[in-house]
Amino acid sequence: MSQTISFTKMHGAGNDFIVLDGIRDELPELAPIAARLADRNFGIGCDQILVVRSSKEADFRMEIYNADGSQVEMCANGIRAFYHYLRQHGHTTSDEISVETLGGIVYPRSAGEGLVTVNMGLPVLAPAKIPTSLGSGEGPVLDAELEVAGKILHVSSVSMGNPHAVIFVSGNVDDYPVAEIGPLVENHPAFPNRVNVEFVEVLSPTSVRQRTWERGTGETLACGSGACAVAVASILRATTERSISIELRGGELQINWLSENANVLMTGPATEVFSGQITL
Repeated sequence: MSQTISFTKMHGAGNDFIVLDGIRDELPELAPIAARLADRNFGIGCDQILVVRSSKEADFRMEIYNADGSQVEMCANGIRAFYHYLRQHGHTTSDEISVETLGGIVYPRSAGEGLVTVNMGLPVLAPAKIPTSLGSGEGPVLDAELEVAGKILHVSSVSMGNPHAVIFVSGNVDDYPVAEIGPLVENHPAFPNRVNVEFVEVLSPTSVRQRTWERGTGETLACGSGACAVAVASILRATTERSISIELRGGELQINWLSENANVLMTGPATEVFSGQITL
């Protein structure tokens, strides 16, 4: 039996999403159809699927599905798109809201026309909580040795509600073999829940360039939580200052982490592309 569902296509710095409204619409089980929806040739096409739900712990709840049907804890570009959707489609008029995710409650707020700032909370630095077998105690995990394909990589690891492995590269990051190394790090035994992988080229004390291999998705044009993890690792390594611009393939994000006791703040764009219906 076929079912027609409504959707909205959105993106944040090129990281693109299908938003489904589980408050207004009755939705089918999403894991079995995620691949069809995300397929760029036979479906709508996206990096991830975001679902609007009601919450008992916050103003709203956001579910996040990868194309393989797995759910993930957090997506910072996604939370900006999610907030923009809620404002544009009449769910809220508030300048700041709380959103429940599997990675905890986050607080997006308006930052002007087309921009959203997200309070991402404190970074998680303790290896067991990231989780990773690299490092010990309370962390941080900085430039730890990781053997991949017979080579030693130096990996810093941070959780921003989801796990990240940050690798600083020499030379132009565009030349780095992300498609080869990304999945090997993502599925490395050192990361029991798999991991998102960021490859970083340092441009200056206030600017870096980032490419991202996202867990369960592959390379994407942007990753907001990854940008936050990159900023935290850069600051802890004394590579950059505490307020930095991160150049992604799909746009630019501003990350601020003013002290080790402060929450990480991310500011970037959110855009609605189009709306429609699909029959499954």
